[in-house]
Amino acid sequence: MILHGKYTRLLTTVLVVQGGVYYGVRSRSELVPAVLPLSSFPAQLGGWQMTKEYPMVKGTQDVLRADDTLSREYVNLPTAANASLFIAFFKTQRYGQAPHSPKNCLPGAGWEQVESGTISIAVPEWQGPILVNRYLVAHGEDKVLAIYWYQGHHRVIASEYSAKFWLVMDAIRYNRSDTSLVRVTVPVRDNDTATATKTGVAFVQSLFPALLKQFPD
Repeated sequence: MILHGKYTRLLTTVLVVQGGVYYGVRSRSELVPAVLPLSSFPAQLGGWQMTKEYPMVKGTQDVLRADDTLSREYVNLPTAANASLFIAFFKTQRYGQAPHSPKNCLPGAGWEQVESGTISIAVPEWQGPILVNRYLVAHGEDKVLAIYWYQGHHRVIASEYSAKFWLVMDAIRYNRSDTSLVRVTVPVRDNDTATATKTGVAFVQSLFPALLKQFPD
């Protein structure tokens, strides 16, 4: 426990120092990469076809403050499984804009956390498996499984703390702070979380190559 406490204090100190450096470069003109609008994101992803697209509600957008968003439903044509995709892209995080963790957004209105952890997924066109968050919420008998992560600079991050760390490092090294939140949600049928997880993983594997083309390196 003592070692753990020392590690925590050291990490906190490093982040504070780096944060000071990051905010010290705020006066510089930030490099904002050119990004295609999320409306151009493919409607078909492998065996998955978009069935519905939801406009962002103004109240939600006012809170989220993302520069671009996408909210869609997809169905797997061979299996009839369905999944929802939400993406929020931020050109900069220097002025208060930042992704809201689904761990804070999903619970509420009667929904409660049931499980929280990470899962490793092998995806195409990547050097190895990606580590992402697996999150389960319930409202009575209804359950929803969420898989989410932060993506940018050819990097996939599960941890909110790691995302903040790389925000500072990228701002110092590259004068950039753009990032995106990617969230996949799958309804849990008959309390079968294993099948819901399998569906979510399959959808992530199908959409990942399109994400690599969508987001700037």
